Amino acid sequence: MKVNQLKKVFKILSVHLIFISFLACSQSSDYKERVPVAKVEVNENFESVNDNQDNDVLKQEASTNSIPKHLKIIKSANAKYKVEDVKKATHQIKHMAYKYGAYISDLRFNDNLYKKENRFTIKVPEQYFDSMMDSIGVFVEFTDYENITTKDITEEYIDLETRLKTKLEVKQRYESILRKNAITVEDILATEDKLRIIQEEIEAAQGRLKYLTNKVSYSTIQIDLYETVEYKEEPNAYNKTFWSKIKEGISFGWGFLETLFIGIIHIWPLVIIGLLLFFFVKKRLNRKS
Repeated sequence: MKVNQLKKVFKILSVHLIFISFLACSQSSDYKERVPVAKVEVNENFESVNDNQDNDVLKQEASTNSIPKHLKIIKSANAKYKVEDVKKATHQIKHMAYKYGAYISDLRFNDNLYKKENRFTIKVPEQYFDSMMDSIGVFVEFTDYENITTKDITEEYIDLETRLKTKLEVKQRYESILRKNAITVEDILATEDKLRIIQEEIEAAQGRLKYLTNKVSYSTIQIDLYETVEYKEEPNAYNKTFWSKIKEGISFGWGFLETLFIGIIHIWPLVIIGLLLFFFVKKRLNRKS
């Protein structure tokens, strides 16, 4: 009896455990189903990303990006390019430089047996420096090198401005002393000497500021263009044409006459003495005959 009762109890407990487990599983599944899911709208009218467009945008932003006004930056560049035609490329770059308000400071052209070269320097307003460098690249076939350097002179510029302001204030005080307090000749001469020294320092500071302002306002770009040509051996001797020989003969004859005439002028005393002797001897011979 006890065994049967224990079996019944065990069965009842087992049924209860199975029922509780089933309820727990059903509740957990209902919980998952009740979790809200955000709706995502998919727009099929999207545009694909174009790398070239991104690059163009970046270039445009870079070209329009200007240096803050409180910074004083000196920009310079030197580059060497291979072109198809040196003279044509030089003309195109000059035209582009004038478009940006730039000017050519110097130009040196060299033509030899295997290469044509042209070196020139462009002074371009600093706001068009990057645009000018990008524009030059359109006319070239190959870039040997491009070197761009920047120099920050903000600290020196501000220091010069501060010193100049102080010197101008000192000058005003000396001028006030000269007008009101200088009575004796010694006082007047001493004050004028101080004014002369401070004026020289002011002019030096103003000149330096003007130089730095010009360097900042106009960037320097040095360009080397070259064009390769078919190598031709230099001849050992040149054959003269008939007309060149005639010209050389005329030139030589004229030169000989000039030399003879100048030589006669140099020895004119001897010529006169010779003529006098000739006429004297001729008269003596005529008398004897």
